[in-house]
Amino acid sequence: MTVRIDRADVTDLHQVLRDHARYWGDRDLRALHLTALVREFGATCLVARADDGIRGYLFGFVTPTRTGYVHLIATRDDTRGTGLGRTLYDSFTEAARRQGAVRLKAITSVTNEGSIAFHRSLGFDARVVEDYDGPGNPRVVFTRDLP
Repeated sequence: MTVRIDRADVTDLHQVLRDHARYWGDRDLRALHLTALVREFGATCLVARADDGIRGYLFGFVTPTRTGYVHLIATRDDTRGTGLGRTLYDSFTEAARRQGAVRLKAITSVTNEGSIAFHRSLGFDARVVEDYDGPGNPRVVFTRDLP
């Protein structure tokens, strides 16, 4: 089945939220799915679309310091391990470069072993930053320069 990467719109965001458990399991991350991101940064908010729906998505933006920041990336439970996450990152990287990005950045919780392994496989440096998300809330910060 063919998967194409498209710009996300608000309808896609609503679909992802309806199917939230297919992407995130028991973790409730719906509050991180901000409509403003999709509306204001549409060129860097992407969905992987197939005949059977949205297989994955990546919501990100480019900062004024020319950093392509990935806010959320997820693949549907029946699509994991197919390389779709890498494809979404590649598409985001191209879109971010067009907007002048010279580096990429993402964060995750220190317990999210899957995300840490995934980002390292993409060539990101990973470091724990204490209190990143407030007192007592460390995060793993991923960074990678763009050649």
